[in-house]
Amino acid sequence: MEGQTPEGRGLPEKPLPTAGSPGLSSLGAVFILLKSALGAGLLNFPWAFAKAGGVAPAFLVELVSLVFLISGLVVLGYAASVSGQVTYQGVVRGLCGPSLGKLCEACFVTSLLMISVAFLRVIGDQLEKLCDSLLPGAPAPQPWYADQRFTLPLLSALVILPLSAPREIAFQKYTSALGTLAACYLALAITVQYYLWPQGLAGEPRESLSPSSWASVFSVFPTICFGFQCHEAAVSIHCSMRNRSLPHWTLVSVLSLLACCLIYSLTGVYGFLTFGTGVSADVLMSYPGNDTVIVVARVLFAVSIVTVYPIVLFLGRSVMQDFWRRSCWGALAEPWGLRVRMLLTVLWVTVTLTMALLLPDLGEIVGIVGGVSSFFIFIFPGLCLVCAVDVEPLGPRTKCCLEAWGVVSVLVGAFIFGQSMVAAVLELL
Repeated sequence: MEGQTPEGRGLPEKPLPTAGSPGLSSLGAVFILLKSALGAGLLNFPWAFAKAGGVAPAFLVELVSLVFLISGLVVLGYAASVSGQVTYQGVVRGLCGPSLGKLCEACFVTSLLMISVAFLRVIGDQLEKLCDSLLPGAPAPQPWYADQRFTLPLLSALVILPLSAPREIAFQKYTSALGTLAACYLALAITVQYYLWPQGLAGEPRESLSPSSWASVFSVFPTICFGFQCHEAAVSIHCSMRNRSLPHWTLVSVLSLLACCLIYSLTGVYGFLTFGTGVSADVLMSYPGNDTVIVVARVLFAVSIVTVYPIVLFLGRSVMQDFWRRSCWGALAEPWGLRVRMLLTVLWVTVTLTMALLLPDLGEIVGIVGGVSSFFIFIFPGLCLVCAVDVEPLGPRTKCCLEAWGVVSVLVGAFIFGQSMVAAVLELL
């Protein structure tokens, strides 16, 4: 049974390892944090640049967002140290109370579930395009072995499920390095293709480099949140590290997001400059299917998404394991044991695979997923910071500044969530 501090907050769910014990290295933490952010959002950035009205306004929004993105990671590491919790939802529950903890769990599972479905849809689409390029003489209806209803379940069973089975997130440092290199190749391929292609071959002209309205500039925020959403993994990564000091965690966060920003910016800028306002929401769909460089990019990007899916599943599974521990089922089986872990892993893969095969294209709900991600990037870190400064002995001026920054973060997150939800509803109507 959990103990209570004088303020009524929960104690750690399980002891944290000491700094000298074996754990995740700094380089491994950078790769996992970087790979957590380099997901399907990479394909949407050229479209977001076009929607914002050009390179300058979109890049400005990205730089402003980067301040809050890095701040959110640092705050989560600080909050994890103060609360002693080892999961994101545990930190929110320990510092902000059980009600916000339950809200965090609900948002967490919903967001990660939809992200997993989107990842599988991206993988399935890339597999179909690859089959088209590899089978140019095939009849119009694809053969059964080229249909994603066969290839995607096969890939899930043989590759995704084994990668998702390990208990600790530190295992993903090996596949994360591979996935990061694949994402880097995509950014490099888009950059090089811009200079190699003949002028006018890309298609739609670059009509304007100025935003049509402030609303179009603000519409980039959900895409940035969708692209940079590594905050859900921050607490688990921080607690798996050998050196969990705040300055060291800050350095890891800054290096990871600066590298991520460089890759996203190259993709967004050169993808937009190549295709202009006619760029597809999935930039790879704008390129011809017989381009060898792009075919390789499709393969490597599918590898990249395959390697990030297990990280998302690990985070979603940790929430369900936490719920299992607190429920009556906790007395029947250890939630972190092999049987429960494999049951939840198979269940997650099965549900997301079914949804990916049955649901239509998920491109139009990227804004919704990005809006929900604002809770984990802005709102929950801001609330945790406001609550954490009450626990630590800080000077009045420092405490006031940190509380003010926490409030600003919550307000910015609420604005992004509201704007993305309104935009999504208007688009559906």
